Amino acid sequence: MSTSDTNRKKSAKTSLVYLIISLVCVLFGAVYEYFSHEVYSYYMLYAFMIPLVGGTLVFLCIFLSHLPVPKKASFNLYNSGIAALCVGSIFNGVLEIYGTTNSLISVYWLAGLIFVFLGIIVYLFEIRGSIASCAQEKQG
Repeated sequence: MSTSDTNRKKSAKTSLVYLIISLVCVLFGAVYEYFSHEVYSYYMLYAFMIPLVGGTLVFLCIFLSHLPVPKKASFNLYNSGIAALCVGSIFNGVLEIYGTTNSLISVYWLAGLIFVFLGIIVYLFEIRGSIASCAQEKQG
């Protein structure tokens, strides 16, 4: 089995894991709001969209387009960002349903976005480096 096939399988597996996380978020949100005496929060209702779009869809696109799979640094930064955004959305929903607010909620959004953008930037540098090394091999 070539490394390309292994990388593609890793991308597909990551996409599947994010799909499962999205389903868990849907289930958690439904159960939590069922027991919240019909008080709803859009943060809780749509928390599943973060791992679905930011995880499943992104890694499925990487899988289908044959792009290189992110290396460890970009992979971990990006996944940490998605996790922070998802947890922040759920926590914000819990606070809204409870009927209170907290100014520290913004830390989840800020940290999540910073990690996601850092992961994307590192991944773009990885792609740039792999393209440059392929071009160098063809010339030499």
